[in-house]
Amino acid sequence: VQLQASGGGLVQAGGSLRLSCAVSGRTFSAGTVGWFRQAPGKEREFVAAIMPGRTVYADSVKGRFTISAVNAENTHYLQMNSLKPEDTAVYYCRGVRGPYDYWGQGTQVTVSS
Repeated sequence: VQLQASGGGLVQAGGSLRLSCAVSGRTFSAGTVGWFRQAPGKEREFVAAIMPGRTVYADSVKGRFTISAVNAENTHYLQMNSLKPEDTAVYYCRGVRGPYDYWGQGTQVTVSS
């Protein structure tokens, strides 16, 4: 099972990025896929998650980020708008279904002021 995160980059404050998490080897459409981030010197924190019929967001990104899934492509997305310098971090996707819990590699997001 592999989760491949991509789409990070350098953007100015107020800009947008869309992260992708491509899943291979297993489907998480009946489970949960989440995005987490880790800034330098800080602990990894929850950003957003999607599960059947529901999405959940951290307060810090609510109204700015949108998580979605295209099950036919087995790909999950994190649309990030109105980016702030404090959103700078390495972003990771994670898939959980029953006893299975997989992390993808990170993708760097840097927001300049």
